[in-house]
Parts: sequence; structure tokens; C-alpha cells
Amino acid sequence: MIMDILSDTAADSFRLLPFLFFTYLLMELLEHRTGEKVLSRIRASGKFGPVLGGMLGIVPQCGFSAAASSLYAGRVITVGTLLAVYLSTSDEMLPVLISRAVPLRSIVYILVIKALIAVISGLLAGAVYTGVLKRKEKEINIHVVCEEEQCHCEDGILVSAIKHTLRIFAYIFLLSLAMNVAVEVFGMETIAGLFSGVPVPGEMIAALIGLIPNCASSVIITELYLGGAISPGAMISGLLVNAGVGIPVLFRLNRDLKQNMGIVAALYGIGVFWGVILELSGITF
Repeated sequence: MIMDILSDTAADSFRLLPFLFFTYLLMELLEHRTGEKVLSRIRASGKFGPVLGGMLGIVPQCGFSAAASSLYAGRVITVGTLLAVYLSTSDEMLPVLISRAVPLRSIVYILVIKALIAVISGLLAGAVYTGVLKRKEKEINIHVVCEEEQCHCEDGILVSAIKHTLRIFAYIFLLSLAMNVAVEVFGMETIAGLFSGVPVPGEMIAALIGLIPNCASSVIITELYLGGAISPGAMISGLLVNAGVGIPVLFRLNRDLKQNMGIVAALYGIGVFWGVILELSGITF
């Protein structure tokens, strides 16, 4: 059992390495080779980021959410873009749907709905954040990642990117190992069952399960839907908030704990809201 857990953890973690490395390489290039004028243009174009983030996130790879968290910590992307990536990401949903021979039309329908929700919600979240709440997006400060990691990045762009990648990889590996041990010992069904007795709508329960930073949560949500145990709205709620390791990386790198909690609360609220809307509309896949 121990070897299986280690093998699964290693497989899940190593898949993230390319995304993490290219993310930190990009951040190092921006920090050391980019002028203030270019950085200002990147920030100015950030309001359209949720469109790209929502489209990229549908790729079945939680590396996008981890990369987005790192980019947000350095304020390369906006809070709207971060939420768009989180909402469109859903770990193992697509492989499960394909393995269960779900019709292609249904799979495309689910992906399109998730992408549209992610884009719309990301754009609205950005507008609310800056327009309604009167919060100002902070200026790009890529060096904050170095400060948070307490590393010294005077060894050049490539070496610095490798250092950051290995540090976050180790953090993700240990977190994934702990989650996989918990899933193996208790079973994801048992963990999910902790929420089943709560007298609240299924969308709220599924979203709580979706927040668990482990690929098993997206698997169990998808399997529960395919088995008829939860409704389409509940499935969408759970998969919308299923940002994988993106949330733990956010808490690891972003210093503002209150802001992190607000992002998670917004993610949960958006997931539940859209799940209820889909349920009331009678949409099925």
C-alpha cells in the first residue's frame, strides 16, 4: 500500500513539473529582462485574462491552477483571471468521462459550460473587485515569490527558476502524499460521506468535496453523477471549485491570508450559485 501511495503521489506531482518550471522561468524573465513599460502593458491587458484563463483551464491538468496561483502571487495576473482558471480546471473529470464511454456530445457540452461559466465569472469577479469593492489590483511584484520562499536568486534566470520549481514541487509532493494517505486509509467515499448528513442542497455538499485538493475528489464527483447519485447541478458545483493543488500553492506563496480566504469563499459561492442555476434550468448532460 505504501509503495502504491508513493507511486501515485509521484505520478501526480511529476506531471506538474513542466508547468511549474515554465511558469517560474517566465516570472524570472519578466523580472530581470522586462522594462516597466512592458510590465505596465501586461497589467493593462490583464482585464481580458479571464477569457484566456477560462479556455486554458479546461485542459485536464491541475498544473494550470498551480501555475496561475504562482503568477497571481507575483501579481502577473488578476484575481479575475485566477478565478477563471480555478473554475475551468477539473483535474480528472475528462479522463473519467472518456473511460466511462460518455457520449462525445455530452463531454463537449460539459466542457463548454464550464469554460463559459469560468470566463463570465472571472470577468464579473474582476469588475466587482475593482468597481464595487473599490480594491486596486497591486502592481506586478514578481520578487515577492523569492521573498516568500526565502531564497536568493542571484544565480541567473535558469538556476533561479529551477530553485523555485523544486521548492514548490517538494511542497506539492508532501501535501499530495498526505492527501493520498488520508484517501487510502479512510476512503474518498467515507470522506465525502461526512457531508451527506448535512441538511443543505446537494450543490453545497458537492462544492465542499470539490475543494479537497486531490484528484480523487473530481473522480468521486464525476462517478457519483454518472451513477445517478447526484444531480447535474451538484456535479457542476463540485467540479467548478475543484482547483486541485492551486489553492494550497496560493496559500503558500500569497502573503495576504485574508485575501486568500476571500478567493476561496468566492470560488465556493460561484460554484454553488452556478450549480443551482443549472439545476433550476433543468439542464442535463
